[in-house]
Amino acid sequence: MTYTPGETAERTGFSLDTLRYYERIGLLDSVDRNAGGQRVFTDDDLTWLGILRCLRDTGMPIARMLRYAELARGGDATFAERAELLEEHDRDIESKIAALRDEQQRIQEKVSWYRTQLDLAHQTLTG
Repeated sequence: MTYTPGETAERTGFSLDTLRYYERIGLLDSVDRNAGGQRVFTDDDLTWLGILRCLRDTGMPIARMLRYAELARGGDATFAERAELLEEHDRDIESKIAALRDEQQRIQEKVSWYRTQLDLAHQTLTG
């Protein structure tokens, strides 16, 4: 099965500009062209774009995505390196989650402080 760039954008959620950019920087390689020169995507391309979507949605930097793509093109011999790269990314995500939890705790403490102040003000008015 083949897909036009528009169909590919619709199926993957990537914009046409992003698809062109990913091809230009090497995240997508060997995208076929039809007789008119228009890009034609395959099911394999959509599967790869699904992997890229996952990586991007987790905040993986483009440089790391490029390294992952390079390793993936190396076949089974790069499994260990790909696992290490993903483990490194997982540690980065874990660190970001911990930082967000700290920020969330501060926000919750501030909300609690405001709620206490509102309760005190209400008690003073109705007291």
